[in-house]
This record gives sequence, structure tokens and C-alpha cells, in this order.
Amino acid sequence: MTCELLVRYGAIPEIGRFACAGETVPTRGTSVVVQTLRGRELGTVLESARPVPPPASRFVAPDEHPPSEQELSSQRVLHVASREDLEHAAMLRTEAQRAFADWQRRMAGWNLQLDLIDLEWTLDRQKLLLYVLGGRGPETTRLALLAAAAGLSVVDVQPVGPEGIVAEPKKSGGCGSGGCGCSH
Repeated sequence: MTCELLVRYGAIPEIGRFACAGETVPTRGTSVVVQTLRGRELGTVLESARPVPPPASRFVAPDEHPPSEQELSSQRVLHVASREDLEHAAMLRTEAQRAFADWQRRMAGWNLQLDLIDLEWTLDRQKLLLYVLGGRGPETTRLALLAAAAGLSVVDVQPVGPEGIVAEPKKSGGCGSGGCGCSH
């Protein structure tokens, strides 16, 4: 059976639609391991998702963009979280809490105008997610570049505002498409 679930995931929670397959559908409150664009993460099932009507038949907010094919194909429930998954997630959370002060000092030493508010590892420990207060811009890019240049973990800088995670701006299509504001 194939289904689609709404799952909350991340230290600064996000909610996403995740494909699932299996004999039984996880119910509300069940911990699951999900594959996101960032990597493997622990999530909590909220409910079965209702089908989304095509964009032409529903209201679309100006800043909303439909999920890309990559997002749709990569966001899936891998399995119900095992005791080992939960213990591993707790260990990674503790490790991230211990690293918080080091990352604050590092960012201050790099003279970044960002406030670190949280950090977490993906379950596969392939990526460190740094949550910073503010919008996307040169400072968030600089943080990712400085971390890479210092040979530190692969980091994903996630700006956070009053509404939660700051979404990436819509792709403009580049020069010649009219999306960049140029007249040619």
C-alpha cells in the first residue's frame, strides 16, 4: 500500500509530505525515520495527507512554490523508528548541545553577523544543520563557506525567522527570462 503522510521533523520543526509504502500505515504520534533533502532525519507522524489539488484549481500564495520533482521523489518515510534509531538520535542531540558553544565562538571569531539558535546532526551524521536567526543572505553563505574552508563538517545553514525556517527564494529563471528584472 502506498500513502502520503504529514510528518514534523527537525530541531526547528518543519512539516512535510512524505511518501510511505508498507503493509501498515504509521499513525499519529509514531516516530519515523524520513529521507529529506537534507538527509535522514527523525520525524513524528501528524496525519495522513489529503491529496493536493492541482495548482490551477487552488489558491496559491505569491511566495508559495509547488514542490519540485526532486523534493517529491526524495521525501519519503524509510521506516518506523526503532529503539536504536531513537537512542542514536538522543546521542546526536547531546553531541550537538555540547558543540553549540564551540560553534558560537567560531562564528564570533569569523565576525559573522548571525545568531546561532540551534544545531543538529542528520541521523546518518552526514550533515550538521546550523539554525541561525535572520534571513538568507551573504552572511549565511559566508558561514557555510568558512566552515567548508576550515575542513569542518558538511553544514547546512538554515535561517530562521518569526514564522520558522526561511524558505529559499523562488528561482528567477536567469537572464533572458525576465525573472531577474533586466529588460533584455
